[in-house]
Amino acid sequence: MGKYKGFGGSGMNQNKKVPNVVKQAQMMQEKMEQIQSDVEKQEVEATAGGGAVTVKMNGKKEIIKVTIKPEAVDPEDVETLEDLVTVAVNDAIKKAEALMESAMGELTGGINLPGMF
Repeated sequence: MGKYKGFGGSGMNQNKKVPNVVKQAQMMQEKMEQIQSDVEKQEVEATAGGGAVTVKMNGKKEIIKVTIKPEAVDPEDVETLEDLVTVAVNDAIKKAEALMESAMGELTGGINLPGMF
């Protein structure tokens, strides 16, 4: 059998690098898990209506607390309050996602890995 262009024979030297690559991948996986765990413990806060509604959320995107100022509660206009809560929750979700993306971006050197977070 002839040698293929670009292949240096049996490739035994290349196989020695495989354990290093696997070890590096495992280390990166462990670091990613640690970063994710750390971010999940952090909290973000978002407001709507000039502070009428405040939502506090953790990095796991779980709502910790919703605060509604009394002046935001108008029994004649429940729709506005619902809208304010929706805006604050959605903003908190975006902040939690940005927190995770920023932390993971430091590990991956800014490489975008879609669907990871």
